[in-house]
Amino acid sequence: MKVLFIGDVVGSIGRQMLQDTLPQLKKHYRPQVTIVNGENAAGGRGITEKIYKEFLQTGVDVITMGNHTWDNRDIFEFIGTANKMIRPANFPEGTPGIGWTIIKVNQLKLAVVNLHGRVFMNSLDDPFRKADEILEQVRKETNCIFVDFHAETTSEKQAMGWYLDGRVSAVVGTHTHVQTNDARILPGGTGYLTDAGMTGAYDSILGVEKEIIIQKFLTQLPIRHEVPEKGRKLLSGCYMEINDQTGKCVKIENIVINEDRPFGGEFY
Repeated sequence: MKVLFIGDVVGSIGRQMLQDTLPQLKKHYRPQVTIVNGENAAGGRGITEKIYKEFLQTGVDVITMGNHTWDNRDIFEFIGTANKMIRPANFPEGTPGIGWTIIKVNQLKLAVVNLHGRVFMNSLDDPFRKADEILEQVRKETNCIFVDFHAETTSEKQAMGWYLDGRVSAVVGTHTHVQTNDARILPGGTGYLTDAGMTGAYDSILGVEKEIIIQKFLTQLPIRHEVPEKGRKLLSGCYMEINDQTGKCVKIENIVINEDRPFGGEFY
C-alpha cells in the first residue's frame, strides 16, 4: 500500500500550494491513500466546512487535526457528518467527532489514527493508553495503521514511535511546522518521522508573518498571529510504502517542495 502524507496546511497560501502540487505528487508516487493535516487550514486557526470539502475535491482521502481543532466554530456545524476528518482521539469522552477511521483501498484497509501530545500542550487523556485502546479494535480489521501524532516535543514523539513500533505501520509527527530529517524504519517495522513539516508560506516563521513573530520576541508583548496570504510557497510531507499483509513499513521518505527545492529536482 502506498501512502502520501502532507504536513500541516496553513492558511490560504498552504491550501493553494496543496491544490497546485498534489496532482504532480499523485502522478509521481501513485498513492492509494492521501492524508492531510488540516488543523491550520482556515487562516491558521482550525478548519471550515468549505475547506473540508475543497480538500476532498482536491483528492484528499483523510484529514487529520490537532490542538487547533476547535478554533473555528464552523466545525461544530459539520463535524458530526465529516466522516473523512478525524480529530485527536484522546480528547475527553463526549467530544464531537471521531479519533480514527478506516479507509478501504480495493480489498485492503488502512486505519488512520489521530493522537494529541501532552508535553507543553493542553492536558488531555493519555495518548499512549488511548493508542492501546484503539489498536485493540483496529487490529481486528487491518494490520495497516497510520498514526498522526500531533505533539510539541521531539522526545514525546520519539517515545510514541518506539512505543508503537511493530504494532502500527507508521507514526508521523505534526504540529511544530519544521520538517525533521529523521525518516526511518524502526526495528519492528514501523515507519517514523518526528515531524512532517508544514505546507504554507515559505518566507514565514512557522507559517506566520515573520515580522510579527520577531516583534513579539523583541517586546514580549502579546501579538495576534497573522498568516501571509501571498508570497513564496512550501509543501512538506512524506511518502511511504506498507506491506499489505504484515502492515510493516518497507519505505519512507521526506518530501519538501519550494523554490529552492522544486518538484522533480534533487529533493522532492
